[in-house]
Amino acid sequence: MTRRTGKNHLPKDGRLIAGSVFLSAAGDFIATVPLAVLIADATGSGFAVAGLFAALWAPSVLLARLAGRLVDGIENTRLLFVVSIGQAAVAAAMILAIDSVAAMLALAVLLGSGHAIAQATEFALVPAIADGPRLRRLNGRVETARYLGMTLGPLAGALAAAGGGVAVALAVNALSFALVAVASRFLDVRRRPTARDGTDAGNDAVSDRAPARSGMALLFSGEPLRLAMIVAATSLVFMTGVWAALPFFAASLAGDGALAYAALTSTWTVGMAIGATLLAHRVPAAALAVGAMVAIVVQGAGLALPTIHLSLPLACAFFLLGGGAHGVKNVLLRTLLQEEVPAADHGLAAASYNALRNGAELIALLAGGILVAALGARGSLALVGVLPAVVALIGIAVLTATARRPATAPRPVAVAET
Repeated sequence: MTRRTGKNHLPKDGRLIAGSVFLSAAGDFIATVPLAVLIADATGSGFAVAGLFAALWAPSVLLARLAGRLVDGIENTRLLFVVSIGQAAVAAAMILAIDSVAAMLALAVLLGSGHAIAQATEFALVPAIADGPRLRRLNGRVETARYLGMTLGPLAGALAAAGGGVAVALAVNALSFALVAVASRFLDVRRRPTARDGTDAGNDAVSDRAPARSGMALLFSGEPLRLAMIVAATSLVFMTGVWAALPFFAASLAGDGALAYAALTSTWTVGMAIGATLLAHRVPAAALAVGAMVAIVVQGAGLALPTIHLSLPLACAFFLLGGGAHGVKNVLLRTLLQEEVPAADHGLAAASYNALRNGAELIALLAGGILVAALGARGSLALVGVLPAVVALIGIAVLTATARRPATAPRPVAVAET
């Protein structure tokens, strides 16, 4: 099916995709917060709580290839419907398994597996809905919807658990997945697989090339994309370490560390929404890779500069700046990946990108505590801001030098005299 570009088509499908992403992100956090508290109370073990997050995140890393192949091999709106129904059923089953930590962790693995597929499906559907500047705008809306869900979800989860216990939070989570399934039935866009013998299977938005052997090879194909992914992966490894240092850094800024922590996280999230919605689409199409790396430099500055002079208002201002750059970076990287990778492999590329992100974040969560113990909160925050910025500056220099390098002139062909 050919991508439609009518005035009314993008708003409808774009709103449905963004709304689905919001519901999915909010639903995940509505359930995760009370579940973590429940498991902590039931076991008294930090390892059990860590096991919950590993069960939810690890499938995105371990099942990336399978998830990508499913997304590239099955019509996507139908796949999104089936996966969402399955996630709703798993979330509902968790209500019956509240008294068994082992059963909850097993069901969390299923929930994480569905998330790996659904997230890659959403990524692949977006470029089938919009292209050009509208693709960046839609990616911005989708990212902002995700941030809102991640922000409101924990609060809603705490309120739901306080009002009716963990079962109520799980029921709300199940409802969020059911609503995503309903939304998928109203999507007009269709992204069907292409036959691998080279014949079209019915979707102009998916190319007829053979699939790449490796999802990671897709992420690092071509100079702009390869450099951007290397810089982004480095940024992720250090960025996630922020969360280990931030509570202690916040306590050094104000007498009420909890209030300072809430102020910093809120301003960062607001900045992400502003950057994703209002700024990212203004970056020229030819500068997506450079723009993403510049955003990483600004993001790093937003983390490192508040450590020079301890002031909560100043730190909030820099966090707003850094969060804005973070939102811009996420949108530009999504768009770059969607434009550089052939459409037939968008599902595999998305699943591999999610695996790269989640893998980097798992490493960073382990390393963050070690870094704080070694350098303290202030030193750790400065380091995780400066190092990604330095790597990004190197990436910009390499990409700029490559772009300016003149093409090798063809050798003249000798012509025999007659």
